[in-house]
Amino acid sequence: MGKKEKGKGFMAEFKKFIMRGNVMDMAVGVIVGGAFTSIATSLNQDILAPILGIFGGTDFSNLFVKLGEGEAAPVLYYGNFITAVINFLITAFVIFLLLKAINGLSSKFSREEEKPAAPTTKKCPFCKSEIAIDATRCPHCTSQLEEA
Repeated sequence: MGKKEKGKGFMAEFKKFIMRGNVMDMAVGVIVGGAFTSIATSLNQDILAPILGIFGGTDFSNLFVKLGEGEAAPVLYYGNFITAVINFLITAFVIFLLLKAINGLSSKFSREEEKPAAPTTKKCPFCKSEIAIDATRCPHCTSQLEEA
């Protein structure tokens, strides 16, 4: 097998992988998740942080610790970390609520009564063996069966 044939097989396999439904669903999920993250960040920074600032008197984004002296000293912005944790919790909570609502709706719509499947077998009245429902002669005892 030449290099060119290996390359075509690899590319065909890669194309097959990419075109699978679950890969496309995952790509859409990542894109929507990125957009949703910006919404959760805005909710935290623009709405919740000011409200928490009223009660706590502090804005998390301004919390930091300077390690050392001078302008070149490293700074730990732990307030930004607290903000990121709050963003994560808000995002996780909203996704939980959305999934709970979607699962509730899908269970309401899927509760339609499922009819039991029609029987596919019956018992031979002579030897009591399981036989096909449309059989006219028992394959076990060879008895002639009455038509129902």
